[in-house]
Amino acid sequence: MPTKNSLDYAYYPGCSLHASAGEYDLSTRKLFKALGIGLTEVPDWFCCGATPAHNVDELLSLSLCAKNLELAEQVEGDLAVACAACFSRLKFTQHTLEENSTKRKQVETAIDAPVKLDGKVKHLLEILARDLGLERLAASVKKPLSGLKVACYYGCLLTRPPDVPNLDCIEAPTIMEDVLGAVGAETVAWSHRMECCGANFTLSRPGVVIQLTNAILESAKAAGADCVMVGCPLCHGNLDIRQKEIEGVYKTTYNMPVFYLTQLVGLAAGLSADQLGLDALIVNPLPLLKEKHLL
Repeated sequence: MPTKNSLDYAYYPGCSLHASAGEYDLSTRKLFKALGIGLTEVPDWFCCGATPAHNVDELLSLSLCAKNLELAEQVEGDLAVACAACFSRLKFTQHTLEENSTKRKQVETAIDAPVKLDGKVKHLLEILARDLGLERLAASVKKPLSGLKVACYYGCLLTRPPDVPNLDCIEAPTIMEDVLGAVGAETVAWSHRMECCGANFTLSRPGVVIQLTNAILESAKAAGADCVMVGCPLCHGNLDIRQKEIEGVYKTTYNMPVFYLTQLVGLAAGLSADQLGLDALIVNPLPLLKEKHLL
């Protein structure tokens, strides 16, 4: 395991970051390199089961995550996770198998290996805010995000369920706001920062997703936000990809860029739009960033 001050991590990108959320993966790797944080991708990782598996087969869901945790032991360092859904499932598996010896034995039989539960699973926010630290993060800023008003969107999974993620206060988290404050942005107070976006209902129940995401965007706009920041590919997809459809249904205009946290922090660290994958966003963020003199 790493020493206390080590900033080298095993990295579990998860399925989305190798596909629809490629810009999240790109900006994570570029930002962490710029900050001197080492990432080594977990060899032979596979899907954690995300939101569907635990609704179908509990043993399968726990085994998928347990095997990935075992694979992560091949790389020195705590396990860095970008996706909120992956983070939630990996942490939930650790919590469940620590609490239930019967399920642990079942999983060990399923994966034909001892369950590895001593490694720490950390979301990127935790690494930036606590391992690197806000002072060092602030010292790395080359282009403060001054004048940019951001709605920090936590969604369902970063802090819930209780006693599982242990990322921040379950009811009133501030870790996103702390990170953005360190890089010079202004964060807004708003009502929907922890409301559900509909997650994987985007395909099976699109009407539900449109209703939920409209309420989120409406709240962010009412609070005076210029943009939304997320730490989850599912949330990003619903708020960014569906935004034009939402505007059409509700006869309104948001035109509100939705950034991954590593894109905004990377911008402050002096990385270019190309390095951060900003051209992959559906709602074009470039006019806003140029207006704020950030590009």
